[in-house]
Amino acid sequence: MSATEARPWGLADIPDQSGRTVVVTGPTLGGLGYFTALELARRGARVVLAGRTPAKIEESAAAITAEVPAADLEQLVIDLSDLGSVRAAAADAARFGAIDVLVNNAGIMGTPYQRTADGLEQQMATNHFGPFLLTGLLLPQLVESGHGRVVNLASNMHKIARSAPLGDPRVQQGRYSRWHVYGQTKLANLLFAYEFDRRARAAGVPVLGMAAHPGFAGTHLAANGQYGRSRGGIATILDAAIRAISQSAAAGAWPTLMAATADLPGGTYCGPSGVAEMVGPAQITTSNRLSRDTDAQRRLWEISEEVTGISYP
Repeated sequence: MSATEARPWGLADIPDQSGRTVVVTGPTLGGLGYFTALELARRGARVVLAGRTPAKIEESAAAITAEVPAADLEQLVIDLSDLGSVRAAAADAARFGAIDVLVNNAGIMGTPYQRTADGLEQQMATNHFGPFLLTGLLLPQLVESGHGRVVNLASNMHKIARSAPLGDPRVQQGRYSRWHVYGQTKLANLLFAYEFDRRARAAGVPVLGMAAHPGFAGTHLAANGQYGRSRGGIATILDAAIRAISQSAAAGAWPTLMAATADLPGGTYCGPSGVAEMVGPAQITTSNRLSRDTDAQRRLWEISEEVTGISYP
């Protein structure tokens, strides 16, 4: 599919992925990352399942293999909220050689106030700073592929952020609002994607920066964020309510798959084509004006370099 085509994109548009290596973070069974990994494996890619716990990675690998017996899967343990874990995982990932696509899918949503061991608010650490560091550490392998691509999973919730997260990330500014901070993390995903693509082009680095959002997809993310679980009592009720009015997680993965595989220019943002971009086949879309603020993009990049201790491209 070319960038000029306006028709909705579907799974049939995914080209053969044989010979390509794709790293997908957050591949928990039944989630967006899982279905992203499943469809890429189905089309021949070597897929690296990058998750927090070996048991959950194994669970997802077994489910993918049951559906795609010839699936070529690798496993990588990483906790994106812990910068030390990210560095260790990136060092381990050297064994994969060239990487064609990094899908920064993993994330948390609406969690109570908590600081990580690095002194960072947990949502920003997991959803932005960890992926920023991972991308920089894997960049040489993405460059090695000759045509690398980084896909950040954003959200329509980026529109609720009243400002970009440009303050001192180790100091709480005023009263903590879990949903405002979540919106800021999703805004950060877009600021990061656009600035990465701009910097890569300026430096002549053959890696594209892309972004996608799933619309309203029925995952466990909200229940996990609110209650630390998706089953039991009110968590079960919330999880079931969301699934009843949303599209499936499998459909929610389509924009990510489009951003990862379609013939598109860097800086492209993909999302559902239905009403209010909540459901439907994938299409090229646009994000809000704040996400396109080049000064905010640059400033967040500089903050992220200071926090993570890495400078790239």
